[in-house]
Amino acid sequence: MEFTAKLNYARVSPQKARLVLDLIKGRRVEDALDTLLYTNKGIAPALYKLLRSALENANYVSAEKGLDVDVDRLYVKRAIANDGPRMKRIRPAPMGRAYRYQRRISHIEIALEEKIARNGKAELVQTVEETAPAKKAAKKAPAKRAAKKAPAKKAVAKKKAPAKHGKKK
Repeated sequence: MEFTAKLNYARVSPQKARLVLDLIKGRRVEDALDTLLYTNKGIAPALYKLLRSALENANYVSAEKGLDVDVDRLYVKRAIANDGPRMKRIRPAPMGRAYRYQRRISHIEIALEEKIARNGKAELVQTVEETAPAKKAAKKAPAKRAAKKAPAKKAVAKKKAPAKHGKKK
């Protein structure tokens, strides 16, 4: 089951919000909370609060519906930032002119889900640090090299007679 929380009309551009959301996608909730707590971005405290809200929604739904949700197995399934309405503003410019600019707003959504247990064991989402060595090992596999082509034949240059720079007699 999926547990969501939404933050509408956040006064941050979606591009800046996505930078922080990419840090927590696919991570366990505990790891994501720690990451947001120590991330030095302006939107990080709001996203921390939003993630805590999604976690509390999971606790509430599990209590109300009688579901057995293990909070330790929850992970961030989806974290997206979409465009909201833009505020058009005008800045004074030289010689009585005006420059227009836009203040961007975003709608942010975080969805949590419980990791499915396989063979009676709970499978947890791997952190980024755990998956990095596996990716590096896969990249080190020897690649086949293309056969070298024979060098192209050089065209034989025609010899020109030396030019005479003397005066005509």
